[in-house]
Amino acid sequence: MGISRDSKHKRRLTGGKQPFYRKKRKFELGRQSANTKLGPKLVRPVRVRGGNIKTRALRLETGNFSWASEASTRKSRILSVVYNASNNELVRTNTLVKGCIVQVDATPFRAWCLQHYGTELGKKKATGAADAAATDAAAAPAAEAKKSRSLLKKIAHRARGHEVDKGILEEFATGRLYAKVTSRPGQSGRCDGYILEGKELDFYKRQLMKKKKAGK
Repeated sequence: MGISRDSKHKRRLTGGKQPFYRKKRKFELGRQSANTKLGPKLVRPVRVRGGNIKTRALRLETGNFSWASEASTRKSRILSVVYNASNNELVRTNTLVKGCIVQVDATPFRAWCLQHYGTELGKKKATGAADAAATDAAAAPAAEAKKSRSLLKKIAHRARGHEVDKGILEEFATGRLYAKVTSRPGQSGRCDGYILEGKELDFYKRQLMKKKKAGK
């Protein structure tokens, strides 16, 4: 028996059984789920109805993630799957599906903020002389890149009154950002999404805490 997407085997709204008046049809077929895992990119083309091609991702490790409040999108590395409302098994096996919550590398977004606003997010304050020296050494390459007065003026104008969500700042300190996958890896061969912020970020953080307390 193949996988079928028909509704003829289901009962009517009233509860009565529907008669089988025909065999299965080609246009009702279904296929095995992709179960996209974290790993080096492995994508396969699948020929579908009408001669069209779907892209089946078997393994992915990067994706384009949008930071909506800053209108910025960057390609970032996916680090792990942390939450899935439908099934905890998909979290344990690091399976990428639409709607799952993942952690992505914050470095591309930190670099963009430094270039666009001239501020380095998630930077720890230097506590001692050794830390201050190390910070200065790390900042030296950035200082070497000369900027014109007009560019400095533009960066200062952008940074004036600019604020980043407190929850996002805490994540930048850890180097990992929570993001939600909005593409379908098994259909499009991509794992794209957006960075969580505001009330949505707070909601998923609460869900993760509940899960941690329950020991799941």
